[in-house]
Amino acid sequence: MKALRNLIDNMKPSFEKGGKLHMFHSVFEGFETFLFNPDTTSKSGTHIHDHIDLKRTMSIVIMALIPATLFGMYNVGYQHFGAIGELAGQGFFDIFLFGFLKVLPIIIVSYGVGLGIEFAFAQMRGHEIQEGFLVSGILIPLVMPVDVPLWMVAVATAFAVIIGKEVFGGTGMNIWNPALIARAFLFFAYPSYMSGDSVWVNIGEGQKVVDGFSGATPMALAAAGKTDIDVWNAFIGLIPGSIGETSTLAILIGAVVLIATGIGSWKIMVSTVAGAMVTGLLLNAFAVNAYMALPAWEHLIIGGFAFGAVFMATDPVTASQTSRGKWIYGFLLGVLAIIIRVVNPAYPEGMMLAILLMNTFAPLIDHYVVQGNIKKRLKRASVNA
Repeated sequence: MKALRNLIDNMKPSFEKGGKLHMFHSVFEGFETFLFNPDTTSKSGTHIHDHIDLKRTMSIVIMALIPATLFGMYNVGYQHFGAIGELAGQGFFDIFLFGFLKVLPIIIVSYGVGLGIEFAFAQMRGHEIQEGFLVSGILIPLVMPVDVPLWMVAVATAFAVIIGKEVFGGTGMNIWNPALIARAFLFFAYPSYMSGDSVWVNIGEGQKVVDGFSGATPMALAAAGKTDIDVWNAFIGLIPGSIGETSTLAILIGAVVLIATGIGSWKIMVSTVAGAMVTGLLLNAFAVNAYMALPAWEHLIIGGFAFGAVFMATDPVTASQTSRGKWIYGFLLGVLAIIIRVVNPAYPEGMMLAILLMNTFAPLIDHYVVQGNIKKRLKRASVNA
């Protein structure tokens, strides 16, 4: 590491003001701070210094996403070999390798396009490169079906970064979760690539599926009235679905990491589950179709509910910031997710739209929470006076 540090120090003068490569200072600074802690300190004004910064926060979130990512790769291979009837003859490594080779290009395209755009905007503005896309770059592939064409991933990522983030001012200024903006863009622009039975399982060119095979997700089956879900496989994640959303177990491991490190809000996670359970139980009581009669708790382990509640809803930029606001935000999110799932027969998944809608109203929730606190304190002050 010392040799790398010396190399960076020797190159730095060329990228500083007056250097021949000064126009690329933002790019150089971005690489330097990614590799090493910045050596700059605040010179004036009041500042709060902490051991945690944006880079460390993003790194912890990525660590929390590793279980879901690795299991997603395995599940891609598992679904593939199961569809063609060759699962019994494959070992763990063969199954994982197939999925790894299918998912890796999607991750590379997401990071390549997203970071390229972020670097370009930082250069044009003369700003430092922020590390916010380190998480968005992995979230985007994890909420995609495995068969999505790479050029669509590139277009969706570009749309999410430019329209969903940079037009608002970049990292920390966006009002919607960029990864969900990418998914929403593909869902509405290319719906045939984001829904249906075949998109969730990569069969492979020239492969023939076994008789009776179905790549339908548990939610699609439930919406069609087939509510006999294999609960264990749904919890473990051996079901068709988006790459990183199938394993509730892997997602819970990530939730523990986020809560233990204080990065993710447990209040939002708990209130989202509470909102979903209350709504699910009410629908169970007045069920008029099979999907409404689906046990409320099963909604928590199918589709993108768990992934959204842990990694999307808790985004510190787009979620509510106040303590009471987090409870309200999460509860309404859970309510909306289940209502969209069950009441709208054309859209059996509701987490994406629910989170984007609550992202929109999060500032309003915080506004009324703050105003309510101000009124209480003014009333208390007038009584004491």
